[in-house]
Amino acid sequence: MAIEDDVVVVGGGLAGMATALSAAREGARVRLLSHKENTLRSASGLVDVLGYAGDGIVANPFEALPDLPDEHPYRRVGEEGVRDGLALFDSVTDYRGAHTDRNALVPTFGGNVKPTARYPAHTAAGLASDPRDVLLVGFETVVDFDAPVAADRLAAAGVPFETRGVTLPFPGGFRTDARITRLAHALDENERIEGGGPGRGRTGRAGVTESAPIRTALAERVKPHLDGAERVGFPAMLGQDDPGEVRADLERKLGAAVFEVPMGPPSLPGMRLETEFHRALRDEGVRTTAGNPVVDFEGDDRIRAVVVERNGARIPFRGEQFVLATGGLVGKGIDSDRGSVGEPVFDCHVPAPDDRYDWFEDGAFDDHPFARFGVRVDEELRPLDSAGEPEFENLRAVGGVLGGYDFAAEKSGSGVSLATGVVAGRKANDEVNA
Repeated sequence: MAIEDDVVVVGGGLAGMATALSAAREGARVRLLSHKENTLRSASGLVDVLGYAGDGIVANPFEALPDLPDEHPYRRVGEEGVRDGLALFDSVTDYRGAHTDRNALVPTFGGNVKPTARYPAHTAAGLASDPRDVLLVGFETVVDFDAPVAADRLAAAGVPFETRGVTLPFPGGFRTDARITRLAHALDENERIEGGGPGRGRTGRAGVTESAPIRTALAERVKPHLDGAERVGFPAMLGQDDPGEVRADLERKLGAAVFEVPMGPPSLPGMRLETEFHRALRDEGVRTTAGNPVVDFEGDDRIRAVVVERNGARIPFRGEQFVLATGGLVGKGIDSDRGSVGEPVFDCHVPAPDDRYDWFEDGAFDDHPFARFGVRVDEELRPLDSAGEPEFENLRAVGGVLGGYDFAAEKSGSGVSLATGVVAGRKANDEVNA
């Protein structure tokens, strides 16, 4: 028997979750269909609205919105939609940045400074606008973060503070290939470890710790390198379940502010963010079905159901309104072969040059047309066919599947996902109740 809902969202990333949450808060019965692991696990955990425009950094994203091209998704939802998207995000998370329209400047693991609109509380003490001196701490087993190199790059970028970096062995007898989630769990639980470093253990003699809580051992290893630094930055791994307690404990032991430096995948800040959104979805009664792809749909001008394939069986999920949130080229929400570009679930039109050599430029960092490939939508966020007419009466598209913008160059991916998701969720619910 088919399952019926008011709104069916296809795709479980940030755009899909924002859509589902928006529609549910408006009163709709919502089903969220997700195939793979959430892409937030590979994201930094920062939420960008608009970091760059042209060749320059953007100080205030809202001031730059009117200058964006007409085909940009932000032009479809307007400033109000962007603000509503951020408001929904702020209602779910304990992030910082809502006090101002201006971007914050956050140091990253590569030693760059990134403009962003929202950032975790655990990153707040690390802002580049803060004049306090910084010690960056890396670990031998966390090879993605070279703290001395990152410190040198920040200094070369002209940050208004002194910055130094040190690489230390992580306390405890962990395997050299231990996953970052394992190390975070040890900090969450404050596990006792052998060989904890300088100090007195429960049974050890003075100067040699045979057993110590891991947070104490970590602080003892860092202290000799402080040399007056008022802030200490660690890779973003200070606990997965209770990072606030881990950070506060380290601050007490070090006598300095502690912050996390955003990292690449696997991203603990991204996982924490995913957990917060899933909790909010459950609280609003959103039903989530995960692990199987949407492979087809039923309908003509109006979609009646999407079809999920599960162990060889085709299972329809019926709804009144549908929202496409499957991501872009990276997430396979947009597909391509040697001759064409398309959207694989509903076969929506994706504008692209006929000659594939016009999809890209010669230089690796040039302005590549393929970066803006995606479905084009009308003011109702409905995908348009090649003639500029809506593909379906009751389908909307949000997030990375949209064309007309280069989220990587602009640093706008999260903002577009939130803004279009909130607006699409609201519009879908309005259609249900029309």
